[in-house]
Formats: sequence, structure tokens, C-alpha cells
Amino acid sequence: MFWICLKKLILCSRYNIIKEEFMRKIILTILVSFLSLSAFAERYVMVTHGEGKDPFWPVVQKGGEDAARHVGADFEYIFNPSGDMGDMAKSIAAAAATQPDGMVVSLPDPEALGQAIKDAVAAGIPVITMNSGLESSASLGALMHVGQPEYLAGQSAGARAKAEGATKALCMIQEAYNTALTDRCGGYGEAIPTELVDSSNDPATIPTRAAAGLQANPDVDAVLSVGPHVCVGVQQAIDELGMSVHHSCFDLSPPVMDLINEGKVAFTIDQQQRLQGYMPVVVLHLYNNGAGLLPGANIPSGPGFVDKSNASSVAALAGIDR
Repeated sequence: MFWICLKKLILCSRYNIIKEEFMRKIILTILVSFLSLSAFAERYVMVTHGEGKDPFWPVVQKGGEDAARHVGADFEYIFNPSGDMGDMAKSIAAAAATQPDGMVVSLPDPEALGQAIKDAVAAGIPVITMNSGLESSASLGALMHVGQPEYLAGQSAGARAKAEGATKALCMIQEAYNTALTDRCGGYGEAIPTELVDSSNDPATIPTRAAAGLQANPDVDAVLSVGPHVCVGVQQAIDELGMSVHHSCFDLSPPVMDLINEGKVAFTIDQQQRLQGYMPVVVLHLYNNGAGLLPGANIPSGPGFVDKSNASSVAALAGIDR
């Protein structure tokens, strides 16, 4: 469209329809406007952990993409298939080297990722942490954090499980290095004696590891699964063993909604991960275009309970927007 308009103006000038001096001013104005828009288009990069097997993260990515589209910015999403924190730190550093207008970073391991985030901030890049790492976010120089207070979420899950009859539990955790997940187990364990079991992050392995953990602890009457794919694999193991335990989970997916509606899972904790992808991009846009405009506090995206009373109302959004 720009070049078509410019061509028409040039043709008009040839036939003296527009005076030469006026013509030069119009062309100059159009060029300056066009180049300004091209030069100053915002670009945001999101770097998250996870191995690409968790249905949680595509919803986060969609939130970031939607927000970028709404504010007219470019958006790049990066995750490390290896799940290695050293690789993730390198990804953060590589993204920072491209000098984006802002970065959104999950922070499951502050010790491994902290320096890369500090370096990005020192390079003048505004950073918002999301999902995990709430307690370490400010000390690393991030503007703010968007996510669920994980220990509080665990406490809420534990208190409810205890009220529903749970007395001794296993916490099935897929990423032992992830402080957000260990906080969930820790908070839950305040209400109920709880032992951690490494479920792995591989859906094919989770049922086997869960079965081994359950068989080694026959006196447990409750299980907390701290991820949606973990929830599904653990319930498979429970069914195959013919056990009856109080099973609660974290996060949403269509299979988790089915398990709740079938009465096999008591509830799941919804941290509204689309907000974790969406809100940081919007905040960075406001920060960059509003003279440092910034919320006065971190944004908690959860926790909220989804159980049989409301599962049907959110089922259509599970794995898409929640």
C-alpha cells in the first residue's frame, strides 16, 4: 500500500497535478512515518522451561502470542526440549543478545538461571518472570512476576484434601529441580504427612513410577499430582492397582476434566496459565510506551479450584485458554 501511494504521487507530480515543493514534503512525510514504524516495532521474547511434553505450556505460548498480536508486537517463544537448566540459561543469554524490547522468563531454578537474567537486565532489557520463581524475581532485577503463589496453592490443596478425609499422601513431582513444584508439595504437606515421588516428565514412564511409589507405600490414602500429564498417568496406575485413594492435581487438560467428571480426581488447582503468557507482554508494552507504567505489585494468576461442580463450565477451555 505504501509503495502504491508513493507511485501515484510521483505520477501526479509528473503531470504537475501537485506542485513540486508540496510533493517533496508529502513524500518525505510518508517516508519518515514508514521508516519510524519499521524501526520501532516492538519485539518480545518468552523463554520457558519444560520438555515439550506438558500440555500446560502451549496455553502459555498462546497467551503470549495473543497479547503480542493485540498490542502489535513481534513475539518469539523459546523452550528447551532437553529440560536442562544450563541449556535454558544459554537460551536466555542468546535471546538477550538480540536486544529485544522485553523478555518474559519462567524461573524454576533461580540458582541456575539467575545470572542470565541479571545479565539481561544489566544490558537494559526489561524482564518479567512468570509461572515459577516468585520469591527470587525481584532480587534478580525483574520488573515483576506473573504467576501463582505456589506454596499457598499447595496449602490450599492440602487443607481441602485433609477436610475430605486424606491422612497420608504421596506427592508425584515431574521436575525435582523446579522450586514451584516442590513448593506445591511442601504446602500440601503442611496439612498431611507427604512423601515426594519422582514421576518423571515422560507420559510413558509416569504410570510405572507412580505404581512403584504406591506399592512401596501401601498405607497412603491420598496422592497429589503436580502436573496435568502426571495426573493422568498417576490415575492410570491407581486404576491398574485397584486402589482407592484421594487424588488431587494441578492444572487443566481435557483428560483431567474427564477424570474429575468421572469422580476419579477430587479437584485440580487452576493457575490460569494463559494469563501467565498474556499479562507480561501487555505489561511490557505499557512499560515501554507509558514512561515506565507498571502495576504496583506482582500479578497472582491463581490458585482456583476446579471440581465436579464447575468442571463442565471450563472443560471447553482446558488445554486452549486454561
